[in-house]
Amino acid sequence: MTDAVLARTLDEDVIARRGVWVTVRRRVLFWLPLAVLAVLLLMAIVPQLFSSADPRACDISASARPSSPGHPFGQDLQGCDVYANVVHGARASLSVGLVCTLIALVIAVGVGTVAGYVGGWADSILARLTDVFLGFPFLLGAIVVLNSLGKRSVLSVSLVLAVFSWPTLARMVRTTVRATRDAEYVQAAKAMGFPTTRILSHYVLPNSIGPVLAVATLTVGGVIVAESTLTFLGLGLRAPSISWGLQLATAQSRFQQAPHTLIYPAIFLAATVLSLITLGDVLRDAVNPKGRS
Repeated sequence: MTDAVLARTLDEDVIARRGVWVTVRRRVLFWLPLAVLAVLLLMAIVPQLFSSADPRACDISASARPSSPGHPFGQDLQGCDVYANVVHGARASLSVGLVCTLIALVIAVGVGTVAGYVGGWADSILARLTDVFLGFPFLLGAIVVLNSLGKRSVLSVSLVLAVFSWPTLARMVRTTVRATRDAEYVQAAKAMGFPTTRILSHYVLPNSIGPVLAVATLTVGGVIVAESTLTFLGLGLRAPSISWGLQLATAQSRFQQAPHTLIYPAIFLAATVLSLITLGDVLRDAVNPKGRS
């Protein structure tokens, strides 16, 4: 009986995953943002493929010069090439979003799985812990912590933002795990004497993590915006780091005289966030059976 239940569950899981793939592969709104993100990721990994110019090679005599031969996006207030800085700035901005979300996801999966699967006192304690962190406004909490740090790197900014990002994901993990733990195949695995670690890794998490991963995609976009906002306020990354947020912060004081110094990094930032949000929405609809058509 239990073997049949487990076998049927595995077949249904394969069919469900195929159903998600069949759903997303037919949507232009899946491939378009994916292509944009692939280009941006390649830009972050190998910026030399997109620009051979040194982003730190500046000519102060060419301060705020508009587009010219060799400088398609013009030059910023220090006379540095805007295009080279946009290309090289992708690494820091995307790294903060990805590293922060990865850290938050690891914490959320651990806390949410224990709370949702064990329940009882563990659920109560972890739920109260989550509520404590949710009580801090995301940006305000990050501002307070970052303001007390001397050196701010990609890793330190990512860690601070992750501290205030994981509770929402943890609540979602808890909800999906609670919905999965009483399923027939989980009960069958328990009846067969499978260890808890195997039940969680083979049956509970694979069937409950899908919606969480879709929302995590949206989180990456939100974190990139948060990093840019904090950097714009002077509380995020600092020179000599290169990021879109730093470019926006530097350019805002002379926007009317040199709008190109702000417009181009803003376009890349908006394209990144919009692509992540669109991709996350498509994936969220796909993992939801009601969203498949």
